[in-house]
Amino acid sequence: MNMLDGYIKTKLGIIKQLNPSPYNYGFEYSSNYEKLGPLGLQMAHLRFGFLRGVIGNKTINSLLDVGYGCGDFLKVAVSSIPVCHGTDLDEAYNVPTGCNFVSELDSQHYDVITFFDSLEHMPENEFVKDLDCNYICISLPWCHYFSDDWFDTWKHRKPDEHIWHYNDESLSSYMNAMGYNTLLMSNIEDTIRKGVDSHPNILTGIFEKRK
Repeated sequence: MNMLDGYIKTKLGIIKQLNPSPYNYGFEYSSNYEKLGPLGLQMAHLRFGFLRGVIGNKTINSLLDVGYGCGDFLKVAVSSIPVCHGTDLDEAYNVPTGCNFVSELDSQHYDVITFFDSLEHMPENEFVKDLDCNYICISLPWCHYFSDDWFDTWKHRKPDEHIWHYNDESLSSYMNAMGYNTLLMSNIEDTIRKGVDSHPNILTGIFEKRK
């Protein structure tokens, strides 16, 4: 398969943008999530229910939400998880009441670390192997890469903003290489975030760190 100019396919099958320019994140960017209104909290409850359902009766005492945006997920999580932390590239919104902002992802152990619409933005992705956690939950755009033409006009191809593009196989391979086992992959968020065609729009996965 050819590859659109400016992108490569890694050995794990991930599509990566070459030489991205720094992206300007700030209040205006984060406020886009607040514009979702009630749908934002519905999404947060959906994500939390999916996480709890997959992990089952395992206790979650601590959670870190990476890229918390306007804080909807943390607002839901803090109601039942004793220690909730959040981090973001730009602290445009304060973390919700009862949560703490942290600047370092690897400063302590967390039972769960979540990456909702954030992993694809990271300048590099090898850091995941060094995180001290039991589980990781990820949601991101599902990149099918049917062709260069498809990818060129795909709504989630956002140069400099979205640097990494995964499908189910490449996300599972990547997390396996980082030291995690795949528990479940789903497009559950499509119940709210419907795509423009019949193909899955958002990929959500939960992974357990190998001992």
